Amino acid sequence: MPKLGMGPVRRRQLIDATIISIHEYGLADTTVTRIAKKAGVSPGIVHHYFADKDELLFETMRDMLENLRREAVDRFKRAKTPNQRLFAIIDASFSRQQFSPEVVTAWLALYASSRNSPRLARILSLYHRRLCSNLVSALKQIDPDENHHFQAEAIAALIDGLYLRAALNPDLHDMDSPRQLATRFVSQMLEQKNG
Repeated sequence: MPKLGMGPVRRRQLIDATIISIHEYGLADTTVTRIAKKAGVSPGIVHHYFADKDELLFETMRDMLENLRREAVDRFKRAKTPNQRLFAIIDASFSRQQFSPEVVTAWLALYASSRNSPRLARILSLYHRRLCSNLVSALKQIDPDENHHFQAEAIAALIDGLYLRAALNPDLHDMDSPRQLATRFVSQMLEQKNG
């Protein structure tokens, strides 16, 4: 019987073990048994906290998205101007935590799996809507007269594309490059609008 109050600790342990297992074995070969072994617990403990592997994958993606949200919020708090708020979104997307090898592998695997999992697709859709909403909000503060949905979608696609290219480049160790490229592109977009 699990100890009282261990739920959050165990869940964290199992989510971390899932990310590591996906990185080491790939999503298809990540089993509840392998996750349990990485976490140092029995498979029964995994099933005590999660109904099945799909629920654990869903909670892992939700946790990764929550980490990304916290990073963005932390940067928003320090932003003093609308431009800084816009660039805070870009910075959070290309943070060091988002580019640890284990997290990159998990993101890519879970993104790909979302095509066949309605739960993963739903949470990924929520992430995209929140990203675009945050971008629209920042863009409106810069120029309230524009319709910013197109610009927000373009910036979101740029972030996703640069992340994907960087994640698939095994030689890239400097995450400043995609961040700087996105920031420069958005800066030029804003200058052209105001010029």
